[in-house]
Amino acid sequence: MPAEAAVSVDSNRIHYLEAGAETDPTVVLLHGGIIDAAGVTWRPVIDRLAPDYHVLAPDLLGYGASDVPPGSYSIERHATVVGDFLDELGLDGVTLVGHSMGGGIAIQLALGRPALVGTLVPIDAYGLGSTLPNGGLSYLLARVQTFNRLSIALFRRSRRFTRASLGGIVHDLDSLPADAVDAVYEEVQRPTAGVAFRRFREAEVTREGYRTTFVDRFGEVSVPTRFAHGAHDELFPVEWAQRAADRVPDGSLRVFDDCAHWAPRENPGAVAKHIRSAVLDA
Repeated sequence: MPAEAAVSVDSNRIHYLEAGAETDPTVVLLHGGIIDAAGVTWRPVIDRLAPDYHVLAPDLLGYGASDVPPGSYSIERHATVVGDFLDELGLDGVTLVGHSMGGGIAIQLALGRPALVGTLVPIDAYGLGSTLPNGGLSYLLARVQTFNRLSIALFRRSRRFTRASLGGIVHDLDSLPADAVDAVYEEVQRPTAGVAFRRFREAEVTREGYRTTFVDRFGEVSVPTRFAHGAHDELFPVEWAQRAADRVPDGSLRVFDDCAHWAPRENPGAVAKHIRSAVLDA
């Protein structure tokens, strides 16, 4: 069971999970958006890595038990906070793993402060392309956030509805472990659930597409980068990950054939194995 701790970063409390021995190589896990937190996406992966690695998984700004300050929740701001979090803990050269939104944050940090990152592992990462999955509808939902508030209200009332909603990010909902649904259902009970994601969409979703895209900057990534992606991801196509892996100087891609967008919960064993391989390759 990982320990819980918190540090102050730019006067904001950042809560995190920690497991493993500090003398082992450090792996930092960044979760995604919508309703997420360190334990929601990463708990089964943490358990698999902890015997051999020092594992840290922060609740990103506005998520989980971390503070929810005002302002924009852009990828750039999140990356700044994560960098300051690592500074506060005296860490550099870490293996930085990011899922979905967390993947975009990890790439941004590797570009902006490469000394902090020894190896980069983006999983179903945001920032690999700009096209919105549902075109104008995605833009409309980002501007008119009532639907998100209504959805969260329904999640809070019904575990069954919470489970059904996860069908959009997993390949086989029937095989998703009950504890994954329970983790989301528990997280959505927080009074601040959804606030950070709505602010993220305000900052990152434009009429032309996603604001942050690294397509023209992949050649600048200076650290070994081991992409992973679900073959059935309908939010960010696997072709985007292949393009990124081809353009990053030391890039490669692992495709999970049995996963969609939530690989750390759909197949945590394969994800943990991929992270271990990335550390060993560095």
